[in-house]
Amino acid sequence: MRYSDRGGGLSAQERAKREKLRFRAADMFAGDIEPPRVAELLGITRKSAYEWYALWSRGGRAALASKGAAGNGCKLTDEQLAWLEGALEEGAAAHGWDDQRWTTSRVASLIWARFHVSYTARGAAYLLNRLGWAGRPGSRRGGPSGG
Repeated sequence: MRYSDRGGGLSAQERAKREKLRFRAADMFAGDIEPPRVAELLGITRKSAYEWYALWSRGGRAALASKGAAGNGCKLTDEQLAWLEGALEEGAAAHGWDDQRWTTSRVASLIWARFHVSYTARGAAYLLNRLGWAGRPGSRRGGPSGG
């Protein structure tokens, strides 16, 4: 479920509240209450109740635990981000490309080659922006030009 008015996700408090609701549903499923009745009792949509029921059927209560990450949702650890920052500062040529230009595709490839973490070019662009790199990968806001 997307919440476009909230930047694409739930706050930690909202996520915990939603998880608690899913756990209440799991308890009801365990008590042989059907998804439409669970939806009515909890004030959720039937669609959600059936989705939660399917998850619960396959994996029990644990399958309904929150999978949302607290924080910014970045796939890389702080140590990996630090390494990436250093690699970007070194320039693309230091990492096998013919010139110093960092493109989002190159950054995504570098992340995959080093950490086996998949990023799309668009995801790499978001990551670069978060790290303080200007709209053109290769120059840094408030810092030296990378090429």
